[in-house]
Amino acid sequence: MAILNEILSFNEKFVANKEYEKYETTKYPEKKLVIISCMDTRLTELLPQAMNVKNGDVKIIKTAGAIIAHPFGSVMRSILVAIYALKASEVCVIGHHDCGMSAMNPDDFIGKMKDKGITEETLNTLKYSGMDFNQWLRGFDNVEDAVESSVNLVKHHPLLPKSVAVHGLVIDPETGKLDVVIDGYKNNE
Repeated sequence: MAILNEILSFNEKFVANKEYEKYETTKYPEKKLVIISCMDTRLTELLPQAMNVKNGDVKIIKTAGAIIAHPFGSVMRSILVAIYALKASEVCVIGHHDCGMSAMNPDDFIGKMKDKGITEETLNTLKYSGMDFNQWLRGFDNVEDAVESSVNLVKHHPLLPKSVAVHGLVIDPETGKLDVVIDGYKNNE
């Protein structure tokens, strides 16, 4: 609760001092781009700076490993909302080196769940209902391959307009250097 109290105390001053005014923009991304990136804390400020984007320029969706795991999950729905309702016209999937999802071990992860009180009974119930923990919790071995997989899922989605360019990049969390894995303009011709 201490973190929440700290946030609320700061927020009260933020609003009273009208500090929000410098962030005013519309809900439509100025650069017409939606970015799917990893939730890694090193990217919070580095990624926008490395891409020269500011508040109001892009829609950013964060997920562990920048992985789009399901064609009809919330990440893909958010991409489609950005395109159809918020005027985005390009998608950029951005993974990063030294990602916590690289080579993530499902058994270790389940062990951590058990350490936090998740019972074997709960895990078995989920397994019996068809939950494949090894698939769901598995990370990736190669960030470029993971980015390419997510780009392909988006690009070949039946509800994505063919005109939408879908790019794939990898950022170095130490330097901010971006490397292109897939140039969506070349794949869009």
